[in-house]
Amino acid sequence: MHILENDNLVISGRSFSSRLMLGTGKYKNFQEANEAILASNCEILTVAIRRAQNSSVDSIDKLLETFDWTKIWLMPNTAGCQTAEQAIRLAFLGREILKNLNYENNNFIKLEVIPDPKYLLPDSIGTMAAAEYLISKGFAVLPYINADPILAKQLEEIGCATVMPLGSPIGSNKGLKNLYNINIIVEGANIPVIIDAGIGSPSQAAQAMEIGADGVLTNTAIAKANSPIQMAYGMRLAVEAGRIGYLAGKAKAMTIAQPSSPTYGISK
Repeated sequence: MHILENDNLVISGRSFSSRLMLGTGKYKNFQEANEAILASNCEILTVAIRRAQNSSVDSIDKLLETFDWTKIWLMPNTAGCQTAEQAIRLAFLGREILKNLNYENNNFIKLEVIPDPKYLLPDSIGTMAAAEYLISKGFAVLPYINADPILAKQLEEIGCATVMPLGSPIGSNKGLKNLYNINIIVEGANIPVIIDAGIGSPSQAAQAMEIGADGVLTNTAIAKANSPIQMAYGMRLAVEAGRIGYLAGKAKAMTIAQPSSPTYGISK
């Protein structure tokens, strides 16, 4: 039996065996993106709606034509939106794109409202407003947020499918700089917590999973690696290892050394 069998990630009633999600930007070419995505074994792939509109950009048209969409769940995102109104408009456009790909009942939207051009930090008030409206229109909303435990709980209470706190700023590869708050979010959440942004290495992905996060979304760490295919595979193994470590339950940390071999029978 596979050790992670029957340990699926469930989002808005849909079950996924992989807990690693990937973005589709920043790759050198289509072939590299294609091979990395396959190596990652991810089942949720997010693409910016603005890029999907202009399908010539980064060969996204080829990417959309390549995969078996019965095996990979496409999640449009509202990257590039600075206001709630912009994000809402793009979300509806993303839904139409999914219909054109013959998806059935895919109402997923990764919600991003980012007015900050330097650090790309999300707007909490705009995110809340857009999420509330989109939920009322039948979307399964996966909001990208700061590592704010109060906001995370409020988004859960209005019906978001997940919360997606950043580990550190988008594309920074700095890892879990908001670890304390992320721990609080994980502890209090009754919906999946996906660490989105800042994961730069397999060890960081494993750390996120070891503290109880339900999944990891990464893009830059893979797309900008010397070998994206190898990094994608490494991330896959790290997410699985971190999840297994969390389920296993970490042994209690001790302040002094503890012998690993029995001491009885040793003469004094």
